[in-house]
Amino acid sequence: MLRNRIQNGERALATLERHLGKHPFLVEERYTVADVCLFAYVHLAPEAGVALTPYPAVTAWLERVKAQPGFLGPVPPYSANAHVR
Repeated sequence: MLRNRIQNGERALATLERHLGKHPFLVEERYTVADVCLFAYVHLAPEAGVALTPYPAVTAWLERVKAQPGFLGPVPPYSANAHVR
């Protein structure tokens, strides 16, 4: 089952690679909420056992997203002033 999930992830990344090989972002050649949403999953692919090195356009896109004004890097689950109950 895990192997199927990794294969599905690799297929999805291959599709994304083809698109991003021709376009800088996912929609209309500009940064949109679609990029924000997909970034949330794609940047974690290595943690799921899916290497990103075979996907240079995806890797470049991740860097373009990170370079956007207001991009927040890793965010802890709770901010320092959050009250956990």
